[in-house]
Amino acid sequence: MTQQTPKTAVIYARVSSTGERQSTARQVADLTDYAVRNGMTVTEIFEEHISGAVKNEERPVLCQCLDYCIGGGINTLLISELSRLGRNVDEVLANVKRCKDAQLNIYFPKENISIFQTDGTKNPFLNIFISVLGTCAEMEREAIAYRLNSGLKRYREAGGKVGRKVGSVKSLEQKKEEYARVIRCLKQGKSIRDTATLCDVSVSTVFRVKREFGV
Repeated sequence: MTQQTPKTAVIYARVSSTGERQSTARQVADLTDYAVRNGMTVTEIFEEHISGAVKNEERPVLCQCLDYCIGGGINTLLISELSRLGRNVDEVLANVKRCKDAQLNIYFPKENISIFQTDGTKNPFLNIFISVLGTCAEMEREAIAYRLNSGLKRYREAGGKVGRKVGSVKSLEQKKEEYARVIRCLKQGKSIRDTATLCDVSVSTVFRVKREFGV
């Protein structure tokens, strides 16, 4: 009897908020359940708190996740839905192409679509699906932005004031003091992920500190 090769999977979960209002817990739980039901062994979980509208290279956890999967010969990357991979069509397609070239499958449970089909062939409808869905999402975001800007304009014309309260935005010195340990670790040459673990902060926070303070 031929022994089957274990199917390995990695989970990537993302929310836009960097605070405590949003959590990746539900995404991770649902994807873990899916992996168990389908006989997959989850080897790593990557969680990121950052907007999906930013460029791929500005999403450090996603970059680490893809490097880990491709370099480690992972079978499947599980992402709850397409929007978690990104909200810009070109950026999403670039990630999909990279994974496709590396024979890394991505499965999106919400849309029930993946890069490769069960027989191992490429899904011929994936790029079309991404383009159509992404274009609709971009149109909706533009419509929301238009309504918000229109509402803000009327609010200002009526004498309303917008913006954060004075003192609510931290100064560079305050940030330097708050993240002194993070800055010290980075200056010592520790990686972003190791620094996040040592300082008990998110990877995206370390990335932001590194960018702001040039360390």
